Amino acid sequence: MTLARPLRAAHPHLAPLLGGLFVLVGSLSIQLSAAVASDLFDTVGPLGVSGLRMAVAAVVLLVLVRPSVRGRSRRAWTGIVLYGVAMAAMNVLFYNAVAHLPLGIAVTLEFLGPLTVAAVATTRRRELLLPALTLVGVLLVSSPGGGLTLLGLVFGLGAAIAFGGYTVLAGRVGGDTDGLDGLALSVLVGAVLLSPFSVHAAPRVDGGGWGVLALSAVLGVVVAFSLDFLAVRITSVRVVGTLFAVDPVMGALVGAVALGQTLTAGVVLGIVLVVGSGAVVIWLAGRRAAELGADQAPPAAGVVPGVVPAVPPTSLPAPAQTVSPEPAPPSGASRS
Repeated sequence: MTLARPLRAAHPHLAPLLGGLFVLVGSLSIQLSAAVASDLFDTVGPLGVSGLRMAVAAVVLLVLVRPSVRGRSRRAWTGIVLYGVAMAAMNVLFYNAVAHLPLGIAVTLEFLGPLTVAAVATTRRRELLLPALTLVGVLLVSSPGGGLTLLGLVFGLGAAIAFGGYTVLAGRVGGDTDGLDGLALSVLVGAVLLSPFSVHAAPRVDGGGWGVLALSAVLGVVVAFSLDFLAVRITSVRVVGTLFAVDPVMGALVGAVALGQTLTAGVVLGIVLVVGSGAVVIWLAGRRAAELGADQAPPAAGVVPGVVPAVPPTSLPAPAQTVSPEPAPPSGASRS
């Protein structure tokens, strides 16, 4: 897992494409996790399932990663704790939003978080069209209608803030820690914060239910969160924030394939908009990375940037001649 940064450095033009693939697989893992754990919602409750799943995922990550708690700066620990808080808050606030709002509205409100992060990180005004198109696509896929309540709106916007924080903090924690150490510790923080729900729900889980929870935890937390974490590390919060729109799209596709649900013309158009805007974001990020890599290409062998090479004595001009050396090339170029 420590190959994220070398991969980005060696293949900058491929990193956005790989990051998009990570987000796509992570989204599929989340949908499959929800489908696996859906039978437990009636007996354990959504928040109980969420807390137990986070606890199981924390144990799995701690065993696999074995993160060290020593030698971390205050900044690193602050990021780890806030990342875990964002994970826990996403679960609690979103499920409460769903309890007071139609699912389509709750999904749309939550997506405003990473969408805002993507828009703020956009440096060119004309590219703000891409997050806008993505939002239109999410609206079409989620089909939000009536039923908006003040309490539901508060929970939905709170989930959006938590989701936006999750997106930003994935980049911060990834930059401050090696491998998946920071992620494992953040999931542990999230599990501790959700422990009131998991402790209350644990006695209602039978033997077979624990196997279902373990599978759901691996798919929905260990795999999905790890891929999100790595996607931000090799691309940017702008790219990943836009690509998170694939979640409702993946839900609609899984519902159509696995549950036989019908995709309306509006949903199909929404999927096209989300996929199209995501593809453009990945293409633009890859092109910029390639251009930046070309601008920062290493100098030729034996040439030190900023230093005029010495001329061998045998090739010195006659004393009567005056030579004006060419200026040395700059060590790097900044894009305007």
